[in-house]
Amino acid sequence: MGSFSVQYRFSQQFRFPAKDAYVWCTDYQEEDVALMGEKGKRKVIRINEETLILTDSVLEGGRRVARKRLVRLFPDRLFWTITRLSSEGKYSQFLYQIVQDEGGRSRLDFTGSHVYYNKERPTLKEVASMAQELARQDASAWVLLAKAMEKDLGGPNKR
Repeated sequence: MGSFSVQYRFSQQFRFPAKDAYVWCTDYQEEDVALMGEKGKRKVIRINEETLILTDSVLEGGRRVARKRLVRLFPDRLFWTITRLSSEGKYSQFLYQIVQDEGGRSRLDFTGSHVYYNKERPTLKEVASMAQELARQDASAWVLLAKAMEKDLGGPNKR
């Protein structure tokens, strides 16, 4: 038994310029957990302008789980990273890049690397299935976040 990582990707479209989307995405608030469709609360600790610690306490499978993550912001590149610090998936890392698209729109390009511990290395087919499920779960949260962004920023015709 050992550890292994599963890499996965997805993109999420936004109806706003990249800079606006980046600012919205990286303005971490205590109520963000609900925006992702989860029940729980978030604690935000700002270490400095570019570094934060997020601790989400959420219900998962009927039990309360704490997810602690290190966030590093790179505003000049419209890029940020999140690294898990809590035990489940510890040291898994997630890369977020906001890219400007045509017509005043933008998109999030997401790359995840989820670390699994104390499991037998799966087959390539199993890894592909795991990657597909991780992408589906994370992308569904970003669909909800895009709707919240739409509401907060006033929709594409109200700017």
